[in-house]
Amino acid sequence: MRKPFVAGNWKMHGSKAFVTELNQGLKQQTNSMTEIDIAVCPPALYISQAISELEGSTVKVGAQNIAEEASQGAFTGEISIAMLKDMQCDYVILGHSERRAIYGETDEQIANKVAVALEAGITPIFCVGETLEERESGTMESVIATQLDAVISKVGVEEFEKIVIAYEPVWAIGTGVTASPEQAQEVHAFIRDKLARLNRAVAEKVIIQYGGSVKPNNAAELFAQADIDGGLIGGASLNADDFAAICQAAQDVASA
Repeated sequence: MRKPFVAGNWKMHGSKAFVTELNQGLKQQTNSMTEIDIAVCPPALYISQAISELEGSTVKVGAQNIAEEASQGAFTGEISIAMLKDMQCDYVILGHSERRAIYGETDEQIANKVAVALEAGITPIFCVGETLEERESGTMESVIATQLDAVISKVGVEEFEKIVIAYEPVWAIGTGVTASPEQAQEVHAFIRDKLARLNRAVAEKVIIQYGGSVKPNNAAELFAQADIDGGLIGGASLNADDFAAICQAAQDVASA
């Protein structure tokens, strides 16, 4: 059985005081949740603080992005994988829809970043998903397949044992609109089936999170779906009570 994984993407939010308050709340409320994996991904400036404050807890820490270049060098403003390794980060979010849409990251660039993270032993949380236009035009599956194919071509399907996939319907991110459990399950099953056609054993093991306006009131129904293995949580991860409630929903499913 796959172990559910809930990760919080704090995006560009935070201050030293806010991070401390949030970490204290998370540490208190999640320490008994041993049936699931939990992580938070703060802005890079607060990674060190989060790692220090969450020490001894069940919550691990990740980053939101890395440079495409594997080695350090003259890349002003970038963060290398070696820096994350030095900070003892466990995860890094790659290919988030905001990176794709706002900053123009391509499938090839994202695949390169996945390869860099894997080489360093840091787990990529690799995001895939479609826009509302792509869903309504009937191209959703081809869009997601293309995003997956870029990484498969770069690192091979076997490496997906070390990759977390996060399905994020772009039309449901930050909008308050959530894919129905049935809609989400359909896409998760498509992703797993695509991998299974290449390597069934890997497909059975890969963690596929759902990311798209997950809240305490819908988490349990989403996580109960056969191919949904937790969530990549945005806005709700900025509130310790809400994030802990979502983690508890995953814990309850895992314990059932």
